[in-house]
Amino acid sequence: MKKIKLILLTSFIFLGLDSKAQIKEFDKLEMLYSQAHYSLVYRKANRILDNPEFDYSQLPKFYKSLAIFQLCQNDQYLKKHPDQLEEAKDLFIAVKKSNDGLKIFNAHIYEVSALKKDISSWLEDLKRKNDKKTFETVQNTLRSLFENVPDIDEKKPTNPINIEVEGDLSESKEVRSQREAIINLAKNQIGVPYLWAGNEPTGFDCSGFTSYVMKINNKTIPRRAIEQYEASKKIKQKNVQQGDLVFFDSGSGINHVGIIVSGKGEPLVMIHASSSKGITITEIEKTDYWLKRLYGFGTFVE
Repeated sequence: MKKIKLILLTSFIFLGLDSKAQIKEFDKLEMLYSQAHYSLVYRKANRILDNPEFDYSQLPKFYKSLAIFQLCQNDQYLKKHPDQLEEAKDLFIAVKKSNDGLKIFNAHIYEVSALKKDISSWLEDLKRKNDKKTFETVQNTLRSLFENVPDIDEKKPTNPINIEVEGDLSESKEVRSQREAIINLAKNQIGVPYLWAGNEPTGFDCSGFTSYVMKINNKTIPRRAIEQYEASKKIKQKNVQQGDLVFFDSGSGINHVGIIVSGKGEPLVMIHASSSKGITITEIEKTDYWLKRLYGFGTFVE
């Protein structure tokens, strides 16, 4: 009887320590990951996983998975370790399916949400590099693993974005109606998945989405983002309003375009074909990825 009580007590202590992350080996993993030492996290997690003393916990497997996802975003690393993306996915799923999976993910939801954002940015970079094979692999991984992970900013509360179509009263009624029709059609596409070279409601890429919305509103524009910018009437940021286009450059020329849904003089908000979310709404000035790549504005509404 004493032996049984001792075993139960030991198990209880281990579980308690695991849930509160009071084990120095686990604390070290968390600290190294937060400092972006992903190679160290990977090596240390492997050493812990080789030690039967820690078999009771899924936490080393969890951090190993996260570290691999981060490491694979480096082109050279992924080229040298082509199978590790699948390994990271398998580890991630194994943790989720474990008895303590829900507890682990709830306790580390900010890390998982931040990883989701990093992978979303990676997708945009893969699209820019025209690496379709890797893009599709990563896109499928993002959809299958992170679909239900909330987008969380640890420093800012998440508030819903309300879009109300209010045209510039200095414009004619006809122009205001054009802007309203563009925004309404664009909003009706929210949730349509991203599709490489897609230009219809079964799936869109960025310029396929803008060209579709404009075409339905009797405005034929070029297919590619760079050509849309060149053909548009250029406007200054202070004059941008709903229905205008916003363009982005990731360092190799304009490669992304969205439709502005915010009003004149308001913080910039766009609706666009995100490679990770499909047609979605993004607050540009609250998203470092897009803000740093903002190139200019153009319009076909007149």
